[in-house]
Amino acid sequence: MYNNAGKRKKVKLSEMIQYPNGKKDVWQPKLHSASQRGMNLEKDLNTTNAYYLGQDIAVIHKKPTPVQIVHVDYPRREAAKITEAYFKVPSTTDYNGIYKGRYIDFEAKECQAKTSFPLKMLFAHQITHLKSVVRHGGIAFLVVRFTSMEVTFLADAEKVALFNENGGRASIPYSWFLEHAYPIDGSYAKPVDYLKVVDKIYLQ
Repeated sequence: MYNNAGKRKKVKLSEMIQYPNGKKDVWQPKLHSASQRGMNLEKDLNTTNAYYLGQDIAVIHKKPTPVQIVHVDYPRREAAKITEAYFKVPSTTDYNGIYKGRYIDFEAKECQAKTSFPLKMLFAHQITHLKSVVRHGGIAFLVVRFTSMEVTFLADAEKVALFNENGGRASIPYSWFLEHAYPIDGSYAKPVDYLKVVDKIYLQ
């Protein structure tokens, strides 16, 4: 860029871009780096499940979080406004659906710790539910993302339940996941392609 005197001047990139309506909040392409995926497991799973559904691969959805309504205002006869509510403890797990004729049920957790996964992140009734799914012929597991390590694992529900019952520890070591769980790869369209792992360990 040059000024009126014909001399080169420094110009910020933002000054060179012609934004619509003079605004800078234009769409930017999403970058699926490992570090960016680290804090968005639920979003990545929802993107992956939307791909599975769109390609007619599987039908798997996130269960809505139950909400306890405390107070409702009625400003008009035909209208209602919730003014107070709180989230209830989920009764089961995060995701369920069907794939290749098999029922699938799993819980998804993000873990900030580097050395272990705290078992307090799982409720006892969730473990009981996952064990029941397996007992009735379904596929049940955990999807655990260690955000600081930038890695996501699929851990079989029965193995996690067994560790919880016999491990005598408050957390599952990261080394346990390296030995007993399965890393999940991803791509732009399928950030958490967990069904590839399901095929490998449950459907062969």
